[in-house]
Amino acid sequence: MIEPRIPPSSAPRAPAPAADFSHIETWVFDLDNTLYPPACDLFAQVDQRMTAFIGDFLGVDAQEARRIQKDFYVEHGTTLSGLMKVHGLEPAAFLQFVHDIDVSAVAPDAALGTAIGRLPGRKLIFTNGSTAHAENVVRQLGIADVFDGIYDIVTARYEPKPRRGAYERLIEASGFDPASAAMFEDIARNLEAPHALGMTTVWVRPGAPGPERHQQISHEGADGDHVHHVTDDLRGFLEALTPAVSAAAK
Repeated sequence: MIEPRIPPSSAPRAPAPAADFSHIETWVFDLDNTLYPPACDLFAQVDQRMTAFIGDFLGVDAQEARRIQKDFYVEHGTTLSGLMKVHGLEPAAFLQFVHDIDVSAVAPDAALGTAIGRLPGRKLIFTNGSTAHAENVVRQLGIADVFDGIYDIVTARYEPKPRRGAYERLIEASGFDPASAAMFEDIARNLEAPHALGMTTVWVRPGAPGPERHQQISHEGADGDHVHHVTDDLRGFLEALTPAVSAAAK
């Protein structure tokens, strides 16, 4: 049974009643802007490297590469999908190039790792990026050892979140029951499919400062019933939640 959502306007920093999570056996976390704050703005680097890759791959100048990049994002869901469908791009080189970034802006967060590690059951990462990028970020955070698996855009067969197929492939690859799983995401619309599949959803609402473009994207669809719980403090949410859910799991 899906618990009633908490409206974003009244969302507490502490979690909803722990009973809402007493059945959870698998904890799925988005990576970028969820496990670290949007103010780090790692995507700005990825964005620039996408433009550079397209310019080199298609032999066009930076302005045209930028136009193609943004048009493909709108038309195909991701720039990568457009390059694959329209130009037959093999994705491995693209993913390696665009995620070869400096993650030093991300501050280590051992306390977050402790909070995640204390959750009973499996802890997974599901990202539209690459596994290599996820590994780079969680190493920088100092929390790589708390996760049981990383599932990326390759796992989803290059079908990105928020499309339902991406989550179906995650479930197929990892073998968890969505009815006993929770999904944590910074982009509210990315919780629509997990909700429809039976997962408990948590919107990790981005706080300021952060890129304006991310603030806008993150809040799209935030008032929908697919958002069950809201927090602007992931670590605090988990720290308050774990004692009760750990006791329930015994």
